[in-house]
Amino acid sequence: MTTDITAFEDLLRRSAPQVLARLVRRHGQFDACEEAVQDALLAAAAQWPHEGVPLDPTGWLHTVARRRLIDSWRSEHARRAREELAAAQTPDHQRTAPDASEGTPGQSDNTLSLFFLCCHPRLSSPSQIALTLRAVGGLTTAQIARAFLVPEATMAQRISRAKQQITKAGAELSMPPEPERSGRLEVVLHVLYLIFNEGYTATSGGDLQCETLATEAIRLTRLVRALRPDDGEVAGLLALMLLTDSRRDARTTATGAMIPLADQDRTRWDHALIDEGVALISETLAHSTVGAYQLQAAIAAVHAEAPDTARTDWHQILILYKILDRVAPNPMATLNRAVATAMVHGPRAGLVLLAELDTDKRIAGHYRIDAVRGHLLRMAGDHAGARTHYLSAAKHTLSVPEQRYLESCAAQLRHRPTGAADRADGQARRMSP
Repeated sequence: MTTDITAFEDLLRRSAPQVLARLVRRHGQFDACEEAVQDALLAAAAQWPHEGVPLDPTGWLHTVARRRLIDSWRSEHARRAREELAAAQTPDHQRTAPDASEGTPGQSDNTLSLFFLCCHPRLSSPSQIALTLRAVGGLTTAQIARAFLVPEATMAQRISRAKQQITKAGAELSMPPEPERSGRLEVVLHVLYLIFNEGYTATSGGDLQCETLATEAIRLTRLVRALRPDDGEVAGLLALMLLTDSRRDARTTATGAMIPLADQDRTRWDHALIDEGVALISETLAHSTVGAYQLQAAIAAVHAEAPDTARTDWHQILILYKILDRVAPNPMATLNRAVATAMVHGPRAGLVLLAELDTDKRIAGHYRIDAVRGHLLRMAGDHAGARTHYLSAAKHTLSVPEQRYLESCAAQLRHRPTGAADRADGQARRMSP
């Protein structure tokens, strides 16, 4: 029964963006069309389990949504004015309504255009994420609100404002011309990257991970990959997600406590995901111009293929981070490069590089700097200094599992004297990247 429910939900999520794209392309009015699609999804959820899934699920949803859209216009006594406006904006060759059973040609472009629309540059990053999850991902407002630990009313307002901004901007469901198209695709990938990161390591709350978000980010990235099979960065992002998500089951204890990378039981890693991710990034690196997501995926692959932390190829990881810092300079990449530097050249070398971030306004004061500095000081044998930074990091993170982990690291050093470098212990306790 669970499998049937999962398949049913997957079917609705696959169909929803296609239906929405067809409605928006024909009628405009993104806000009204999105509401009509949500009504159609609710109708399907109520009827299909009892009456059976129709032969053409997408056509059924499109018909219901279109009727709901027309009904809503009629109820507002504005049907004639809206139809005239839609007709005036629609080219002659598009004025014939597509048959509900029409084939798939154009659906790929429609779905990718919908991604671009939801990631419109006029929207803030949180709004892009919320609208993408709602319109393309098919998640309900309540599901998105729970994932980001905000009230449902707050998330509803955010989504509503995003749709209004798109309408005010006069945005259309169409593929933007180059070079804007490439720039908008970068935004789409960044939004998917942010959704996955929030799912993999929640920024706040009592759970380390939000499986719903991570799974949805992978599903949506697979969709973009199917639409853009020759794009190296799309493939790189998917490989990065697969390789990272492969560790999911090994990252926490039965009680939800955080387990750092070096302490994880690697037999619990999902090796099917690892094999898929490694194969994907290996093929992509051989045929595409190297980009940031590909480099991060390559780093994740080195970790995934290592039998344990001690036998990880840290020299290769350091080289990849150096390239990443040149290709796409980013304080988080520098933070991770400091750890790799410490593993290759010793903790003092890592601390020197880490000090460069203290004046970087993009990350200055972030708890992860304190967390990494604590680990590097511990490797160097400065247990008192390490404890101070662990406690500072614990104080500033909003993630309960991370907070408890950092506090436990500090507690272990409470009665340990400062002494010789504790390199092995530092390796074993390093926070997972």
